[in-house]
This record gives sequence, structure tokens and C-alpha cells, in this order.
Amino acid sequence: MKLIGNNGTGERQAAGPSTDTETGARPTEQATGGLPAQRTTATGPVDVTGYGPESLVHLTADQVAAGSARDLAQVLDGDDDGDDSFETALAAREQAALEARHRGSADAGDPNAASQLGALLLRRGDLRDAEPYLRSAAAAGLRAAANNLGVLLHQQGHRAEAAQWWRQAAVAGSAPAAHALGLQLRDQGEEEAAEYWLHFAAEQGHPLGAYALGDLMEHRRDVRAERWFKAAADSGHREAAYRLARMREAAGDKDTAETWYRTAAARSHARAALRLGVLLEARGDLDEAARWYRQSAQNGEARAACALGFLLRDTGDLSAAAEWWQEAAEAGDGTAANALGALHAGRGESTVAERWYRAALDAGDHNGAFNLGLLCAGAGREAQAEQWYRRAAYAGHREACNALAIVLLQRGDESGAEPWFSKAAEAGSVDGAFNLGVLHAGRGETGQAQEWYARAAAEGHGEAALQLAVAQEQRGNLAGALDRYRQAADGGSAEGAFRLASLLDRRGDADAEAEHWYATAADAGHRRAQVRMGVRAAERGALQIAESWYRRAAEGGSRSAAFNLGLLLARQDSEAEAMLWYTRAADAGHGRAALRLALLALRRGEAVQAENWCRRAAEYGPAEVAERAGRLLGALNAELSA
Repeated sequence: MKLIGNNGTGERQAAGPSTDTETGARPTEQATGGLPAQRTTATGPVDVTGYGPESLVHLTADQVAAGSARDLAQVLDGDDDGDDSFETALAAREQAALEARHRGSADAGDPNAASQLGALLLRRGDLRDAEPYLRSAAAAGLRAAANNLGVLLHQQGHRAEAAQWWRQAAVAGSAPAAHALGLQLRDQGEEEAAEYWLHFAAEQGHPLGAYALGDLMEHRRDVRAERWFKAAADSGHREAAYRLARMREAAGDKDTAETWYRTAAARSHARAALRLGVLLEARGDLDEAARWYRQSAQNGEARAACALGFLLRDTGDLSAAAEWWQEAAEAGDGTAANALGALHAGRGESTVAERWYRAALDAGDHNGAFNLGLLCAGAGREAQAEQWYRRAAYAGHREACNALAIVLLQRGDESGAEPWFSKAAEAGSVDGAFNLGVLHAGRGETGQAQEWYARAAAEGHGEAALQLAVAQEQRGNLAGALDRYRQAADGGSAEGAFRLASLLDRRGDADAEAEHWYATAADAGHRRAQVRMGVRAAERGALQIAESWYRRAAEGGSRSAAFNLGLLLARQDSEAEAMLWYTRAADAGHGRAALRLALLALRRGEAVQAENWCRRAAEYGPAEVAERAGRLLGALNAELSA
């Protein structure tokens, strides 16, 4: 009995607090939904609003005053970039004028102007200049100023004071302040208080508050998380749409999941586009899946580039597949690196394959070590292969455990092999479970062997099911044997298919099914099944079909097929070729073929050659043939003596 083996969720994000939308100090909004700006990275969209507005590049009022006249003159003279530069210069002048008006009113004691000016300066990044104006407006009771002062203080690292101002603004009804305060309390571990303020923000329609509340609830496995993710997603929050889709997919609701993946992917969410591609590929919509994989890959998702590579490979476009795998591998995707390694290994380019397998290992994918082991084993570098198998096995790679065990067993180290087979089997390797069964069977430990065979068979291992079927048949449980033989045949065991057909044949009430399984085994290269197909074809007069099956089996080394082919050719008056196949069968130990050759030699008057074939026929058997050969040999000796 042969050993079998190859010996040879979306990340969590916490959106930061935003500035109060009641003033000018707001983060940049997305065109599609008024959301805080998000940047897409290789791991997905990241909210960069932080605890305040994004830092925008602006000219100061003095710079604008000094340079605007010159810039405007250049635009009018055609010396700059045209309309865009003109509008930029004009906007800068208007900004400077607005700032000057706010500053004048604020310095005159207008709290609203102080709040507006503070927000403008905060957005520009002039924290020192903004702080006194925001403090003045916040002290006057303006909640927007209190929120923005909290943003400023948080950016300066004064978290405790920031929380005080956010609390003041939130109590006054500011949803952005409630959101910011909730996040800070959550980060401090005060989840109950955090939930209160995030809920306050979410109830007022604040998308980031709804998302953060959903995130907090999902972390606690609170079923209400879905409601708040949906509220945020409905307001245009793409990460919320993605998280909602993941929840629906986990619940088995793929239709709703697809809808939300589409929503997030349409907003350029890279991981949503990847998951959408996976769903579409699974149901066979390959063209659309490829489009979403491509969008995801172009937005920096290496796994999508890898998936697109596999999709293209399956459609036969290896060149394009390799390009996407290389892009993914260079971005650190170990699966893609392994795929490139396998591609080059298949072409015989072992040096390049080894480089990519090492890249996969460097990316943390221990398949790379296993594949390096396979590559070394294929090149006859057994010591290196064992080292790589061992490295992958210690990292928990189950097939590497199985391969290492086979290496150890083949050099006689059964005690060293057994724990690795066990580790492979316990990790879910069906080959490991089967091989452990073989190990126990070799020691005569039938009960333990059957347990491991059953475990492997339950996972679809055909050869394990075959061993169970043989045991059932030996015990006389033919019904149980038939079930196991069917399982073995369905699992790809040619011997299982042949034995199933033979048992059905002997039972005599399922000829069509028997023929089917004989054909299945024969197509898989099972020589006895090929002979049986030839015999059945000959019995119904389909001699060409019979000859075809006999030739396949005979060329594969079947002596019975060679003899039957000789008989068939002799009946068709192809005596010379028939002699060749009789001789091949007899040389392989077929007694009837040797006896046939003895008779033909005797017919030609070649008594000595006939005697030689008779002796071989008597030696090969079976008993009936040996008896006939003995009688013929006696007659020949008497004739030669006379």
C-alpha cells in the first residue's frame, strides 16, 4: 500500500472626531456623500480626518496680499496656466479678504467672527493663532467653537482638556463633538460612556458617529451593530457599507451582502471590490468579477491582483495572469509569489521559481517553504528538501508535516515519522490521516488503522474509502462494501471503481452500472478494468472496441491483455502480430500464452522450441495449464526418444 502526499476579515477602523459642521472648520467632503475625506491604501480606505480637519495648504493673508497682484497680472498677460491659475489667485484674494473681515470683527469682540476665524485658521494648520479666537468664542458659549477648540487641543496632545470642551459642545447639541468625545472615551476603555455619546451623535444623523457606534457594538457582538452600520452606509459611509456586507455574508445572506459590496465598491472601497469579485466568480460571472478585481487591484489591494491572476490563468491567459501575480507579489502577497513560483517551476525554470518561493516565504507565507521543499525534492536535493519541509512543518503547514513524515519513513525512521503524520492529520490533512492508517495497518493495529481510514474517507479520500471497503467485503458485509466502494470511486480511486464494478458484476443485477464503473476505472488507466472492457466488448461482437481496450492494457504491461489481443488478432488472420503479443505475454509469465506458443511451434515442426514453451507453461500455471503442458511435454519426449 502506497503512502500518499506531495513529497515531491476586513480590518477594523476607528474614524476620528470631526470638526463641527456649523462653522467653516470642516474636513474636505466626498463629492458623493458629504463624508470626511478618505484615502485608499493597500489595506483599504483609511479615514484621515483624525481628531480634526485635514491640513490644507493655504497662503497666509500677508502672502496673498504681496503676491496676488503679480499673479493676477501674469494670468491676464497669459504668462501662467490660464483660467485655473486665475481662479486660484482670485480665490486666494477672497480668502484673505474674508480672513481680514473676521479678524477685524473678532478683535472688536464679536464671538461669532472669532469662531469663524478660529475655524479658518485651524483648517489651515495655524494652531497657535487659532487657539485664542476659539477660546474666546467657546467661553462665550458657541458650541461650534467649543468643538473646534477640542479638535485643536487634541491635535496638540491635550486630551483631557479637549474632552472637557467636547463635552461642553456635545451637551449643547453638537453631534461632531459627541462623536469625538465618544471615540476618546472608547480609547480610554470607558465603553459605556462612549456608547452614550456615540449613540447621541448617531441619532442626530452623524455618519461617523453611527459607524463608530456600529464598530463598538460589533466588537461586543451586539446584534444592534448592523442597524448602525446601515445608518452610516445609507449616509454614504463606504467602510460601513463594507462592514455591513461582511456581516450579511457571514449570516449567509449573499444577495444583501452583494448589494452592500456594490455600494462600497462603487465608492472605490478596495476590499469591497475584492469581495464582490469573489462572490461573482463563485457564481460564474467571470467577466464582471474580473472588472471588480481590476478596480480593487488598481486601488492598491494586492489580494485582488492575485485573484485576478488566478481568474486569468483559469481562462488560459497565463501571460496576463503572470503580470498581475507579479504586481501582487511585489506588493507583498505571498500567494501570488507562490503562484509565480509554480508557473516557473512548471516551465522548468527552477532558479526563477526558487526566487519567487523565497519571496513568498519572506512575505510570511509558509507555503513558500513547502514549495521550496518540493522543488528541491524534484531536483534530487533530498537534504535541502527535508530542511524546507521541516521549516514549513514547524510553522504548522500540514502538508509539509505529511511530506516530512514520508521522508523520514522512507529512510526507516518510523518513530520519527509517526508524530509528523499525527500532526498533519490533526491539522486536517486527509493524506496525513490516510498515511497514519497505513502506518498502523503495517503494524497489525487494525482498529486504529480503520479509525484513521474512516477519518480520511469522511473528507473524500478515495484510497482510504477503498481500504474500508475491502475490510467490509472480507467480513462478508457486501452492502457496506458497496457503499464504501462507491465512495472510493467517487473519490477518484480507480481500484475502487474496478472493485465496485466487479462486485456488481458478480451480483448480476446491475449490468449497466457495472459497465459504467469498469469504464471509469479503465479510463483512469486501470489495466484489469481495460481487459474487462475488452472482454465485454468482444462478447457482444464489438471487436474493434475490444482490440482498442486490449492494446491499451497490453501496452501498459498487462500480460492477460497481451494474450487476449493475440487471440483476437489470430482470429482476424493476423498470425504474425498475434505471435508477438503471445510472446510478450509468455515472457511476462502468462502460462496459457506459453502453451499456445508451444502448440504453434509444434504445428510448425519446431519440436525443441515447443518443448521449451511447454516447460515454461508448466512452470507458470495455473494448474489446468500445467497439466496440459505436462501431457504435451510427455508426448514430445516420447516422440523425440523414438
